Amino acid sequence: MKNFEGFGLNAVLTASLARMNYAVPTPIQAQAIPPALKGRDIMGTAQTGTGKTAAFAIPLVEALLSSPHGSALVMTPTRELGKQIMDIMHQLLGPQSPVKTAFLIGGEPMGKQFSQLNRRPRLIVGTPGRINDHLERRSLSLQDTRFLVLDETDRMLDMGFSVQIDRILKYMPAKRQTLMFSATMPDNILKLSKQYLHNPERVAVGSTVTPVQNIRQDVIHLSAAEKYNELLRQLGERDGSVIVFVKTKYGTERLAKRLNREGLRADAIHGDLRQNRRDKVIRDYREEKYRILVATDVAARGLDIPHIAHVINYDLPQVPEDYIHRIGRTARAGAKGEALCFVSPEDGKKWQAIARLMGIQTEDAAVTPFKPKSRNKKRGNKPFSGKKPFKSGKPHFVKRKDKSKNKKRA
Repeated sequence: MKNFEGFGLNAVLTASLARMNYAVPTPIQAQAIPPALKGRDIMGTAQTGTGKTAAFAIPLVEALLSSPHGSALVMTPTRELGKQIMDIMHQLLGPQSPVKTAFLIGGEPMGKQFSQLNRRPRLIVGTPGRINDHLERRSLSLQDTRFLVLDETDRMLDMGFSVQIDRILKYMPAKRQTLMFSATMPDNILKLSKQYLHNPERVAVGSTVTPVQNIRQDVIHLSAAEKYNELLRQLGERDGSVIVFVKTKYGTERLAKRLNREGLRADAIHGDLRQNRRDKVIRDYREEKYRILVATDVAARGLDIPHIAHVINYDLPQVPEDYIHRIGRTARAGAKGEALCFVSPEDGKKWQAIARLMGIQTEDAAVTPFKPKSRNKKRGNKPFSGKKPFKSGKPHFVKRKDKSKNKKRA
């Protein structure tokens, strides 16, 4: 499909796509949208940053605009991803749309959500926990919900939402259209798809265990004590916005404060922040009011900010698959980006697990990814591209030549 006009969409939706500058469908959109428009269930996998959200949002909005009856539900694992999805839905519905919506997530006042539900919304986006809360309170009815999307299904199962998903689906009509998207396809996802999808169309784009090709990956093996000084040096050698991933909520706050004391503009985001605070942190980062976002894995999925140039794994993720999602915050929508891992001796098993998942060799352990600052030319708002990305999408190893460069600063 060369453009969205070939899908034969509602005129309102077509106008919205034009305003959003959606011209040519991405591969996942080109494969998933036509069968979804025909009412088929979809079982989809795609790499992060490939336009997956629009692949289910467009047929969902088309279904709502084509009939005055019935509603749609989108379940997502995190508040951030839910907010991103709702923003796209509102854009697709167009200004002053008669289709009412409700956003049901934890961390926001129940009163606000009661108000949204009292308006009889036809589109509901939320996290499983809060959706269940409303079902148990009988403030939410899903009896006429005939369009269901399960987004980032693997992550929802990793977070322990399987029981809650089962409960929610019992409140829904057996006859419905279900679109399930997952970045990976483990056995529990296949089992879930057989349970809740009817003769689904299988859509798969790219590898689910390798990142997009436009990401240049590098690794530094060092001691835990060397991490902070190495981070300062890396930040000094790189241009553009950066996400630094750490493993604990306390660690995000502590590292962000240390960076600010160094004169570097940084802020922190983690799961314990109130929703309005999380929204402000992301909004300020999107508007480039600060350069460095220090985050736990709460930001590994659902954070779609085009100007992110670098991802630094200060701490490795607990789950190997989260590595793919972390570095997928850069190189969005065809842009180029760079990812860097700090691997300490304590991280050996985690790094080996990531390497096995991605099918990479780890013999060349000592590497140095940074380049002289004179070569890091600024390109306006475009991400720093560095050297030509490797087509394999696998980490690039360069043996360290001068270990003295890694000494602590005075």
